Amino acid sequence: MLIEVCKSKIHRVKVTQAELHYVGSITIDEDLMEAANLIENEKVQIVNINNGERLETYVIKGERGSGMVCLNGPAARKVQVGDIIIIIGYGYMDFEEAKSFKPSLIFPDAHNKLP
Repeated sequence: MLIEVCKSKIHRVKVTQAELHYVGSITIDEDLMEAANLIENEKVQIVNINNGERLETYVIKGERGSGMVCLNGPAARKVQVGDIIIIIGYGYMDFEEAKSFKPSLIFPDAHNKLP
C-alpha cells in the first residue's frame, strides 16, 4: 500500500511578492528549494499563517540567494506581501518505508535565508 507523507517543508517563510497577472504558481529562491528537496513544477501546499488560507500550486525556480517567495496568479489573492507561510511538498511511498522516512525540513530566518 502507498500512503502520502510530508516529503519537504519550508517552515515560516515570508512572502516577498504577489503577482496577480501571472500564469500561476509560487516562485521560490533556488537555495530554499534545494535545501527543502523541492524541484521545479512540483505540486506544493501553501498554508498562510496570517489568514488561515490553504491552497495548492506548483513551484517555479526563483533567483538563487534572493530570498524570493512570490505567489503568482490567483494565489496572489490569498496572501499579502509580508505574510508568513508554510510550503509543504508531499510524496507517495510504501507504508513500511514511510515509517522510517525523514522529510527535509528547513527553517529560514526573517529574511528567507538559511541559518
